[in-house]
Amino acid sequence: MRQGIHAGRAAWAVVPAAVALAHIGPAATWLPELRRRRFPGLAGRGSAGHVALTFDDGPDPVSTPRFLDVLDGLGVRATFFLLGENVVRHPATARELARRGHELAVHGWAHDGPWLPSPGRDARELARAALVVGEAAGREPFWYRPPYGILSSGRWAAARRAGLRPVLWTAWGKDWRADATAASVRATVAADLGGGGTVLLHDTDHASAPGSWRSALGALPDLVGDWRAAGLEVGPLREHGIPGTDAAGTGAGQPEEAPAPVA
Repeated sequence: MRQGIHAGRAAWAVVPAAVALAHIGPAATWLPELRRRRFPGLAGRGSAGHVALTFDDGPDPVSTPRFLDVLDGLGVRATFFLLGENVVRHPATARELARRGHELAVHGWAHDGPWLPSPGRDARELARAALVVGEAAGREPFWYRPPYGILSSGRWAAARRAGLRPVLWTAWGKDWRADATAASVRATVAADLGGGGTVLLHDTDHASAPGSWRSALGALPDLVGDWRAAGLEVGPLREHGIPGTDAAGTGAGQPEEAPAPVA
């Protein structure tokens, strides 16, 4: 995941400093402590007695059904942030997510980073992704999480135009790494998560180390057990009670404005 961030550095050599700051400045919200303190809604901070469980990068016809079976066994529903290109490739898997009661959200069209300003492309691709995700879900999606958690000004604007609310995460499992294990995912999530938090995991290795999804899959029963032992409910973002959303998790009005660049 971090490799994708590093890959964009060379692109900045051809972008004037003022343009680059305006484009990428809002992406400072990627920094966990900054968004927790100043943008709790973007960090996925919801009701204190609830944990929002989310997955990125799917759907995948091999790995995603395994997560569905484990989640069924645990009696848990989650939010899956889907890539438009994967929905088109695997429409039956996407529809199965919705059929089993999970919430479908938008992760963009492809797993790329917004290294150079391209607001027109951002708007077109996000609208296209929202359309195919909505077709699979049978309802318009509400949430948007960009690849790598990088929200450029163009992607903020594209989300607003598409009627999507950006949300990142409070804790992640670093389950994309080649050395990730079920134990490491559990410990990494526990280090940053409390009641009201949003957890980021991956149900596929689409943009991760090959086979790394097994670490998240193996960690799921213990993670859910830990949360329930702490008296926390587990569910999708639509049940998380993030300020500005209604009881159905669909919100009222357009997403908030992009944060100003942070000095």
